[in-house]
Amino acid sequence: MSELLRDRYRVKIATHGEKALRIAGGESRPDLILLDVMMPGMDGHEVCQRLKADPATREIPVIFLTARSDVADETRGLALGAVDYITKPISPPIVRARVRTHLQLKAGADFLRDKAAYLEAEVARRSAELAAIQDVTIHAMASLAETRDSDTGNHIRRTQHYVRALAEALRGHARFRDTLTSDYIATLFKSAPLHDIGKVGIPDRILLKPGRYTPEEFEVMKDHPRLGRDAIAQAEAQLGTPVGFLSMAKDIAYGHQEKWDGSGYPQGLGGDAIPLSARLMALADVYDALICRRVYKPGMPHEQAAAIIAEGRGRHFDPDLVDAFQTIQDEFQAIAHRFADDDVTMQRKREWMETVSPPDIA
Repeated sequence: MSELLRDRYRVKIATHGEKALRIAGGESRPDLILLDVMMPGMDGHEVCQRLKADPATREIPVIFLTARSDVADETRGLALGAVDYITKPISPPIVRARVRTHLQLKAGADFLRDKAAYLEAEVARRSAELAAIQDVTIHAMASLAETRDSDTGNHIRRTQHYVRALAEALRGHARFRDTLTSDYIATLFKSAPLHDIGKVGIPDRILLKPGRYTPEEFEVMKDHPRLGRDAIAQAEAQLGTPVGFLSMAKDIAYGHQEKWDGSGYPQGLGGDAIPLSARLMALADVYDALICRRVYKPGMPHEQAAAIIAEGRGRHFDPDLVDAFQTIQDEFQAIAHRFADDDVTMQRKREWMETVSPPDIA
């Protein structure tokens, strides 16, 4: 066989199965294997089985070359993954023709496999690029809202991580296990920064007011969930197709000020009528508002904030969400520390607010 083929191909010879497996699994793998069945030690059938079981050699075509001519032998060889079965005595022209044919088929299969791998990598690259663009767009929009508010950019990061931690803690709960899939939680994390995007439509005299709102001012402030939902809906409409994270962002923006007992706004929804994403955000948003310092107020201790969350169980918040919060409150506290606002950031925010806040009128 070597004499027959080496004038056209580079031929490597193995006199037993173990050597054949070493050659096939080496750095320079063969494009085709001619394999005898009857060999000393390991027979050809076992060699073929091992070749096909190894991902590194699985795609190398195997032609059995043997004196066994029974149909049962040929059937077994093909069942093991061989592409052809040549019986001895051989016809040199036929062997050369079959070798040439299977090498051409192998070349075509390699091309298609490489093409598929390239396309798969390209799709993965484009998908990652699209996801990055989405993330940048979301954070740009959220940062735009943040620049007009007393909150800082770290409020966005903290609430993102709060809602994800809370959702993860609820994954095994009977009420939520069908909803809180990995995809849902990933979309939740991506959408959360847009919860207060509607604040861009609130006048500075109200948005930046450090004290309590008058009833009239509060009515204006209560419109920010609708403004946020409408802004996101308009962006989605311009795309011309529904987008998962934007749909959830609309639910969060419009529903995060609702309360479990129906006393929230803007719709006065209660219980499970409030989207789960909005219920998660409501708890995260309130916790952050309580524990984090603002330009006009210090933050309260975690223990006091946790007590207020507990008091809101069944009134402000979904009871099961409060229970989950209490089991992972240390994680909430760790997130707050990790993304705490530093003194430089707070000073810059304070100076900015002083330039845009309306003067007090005696």
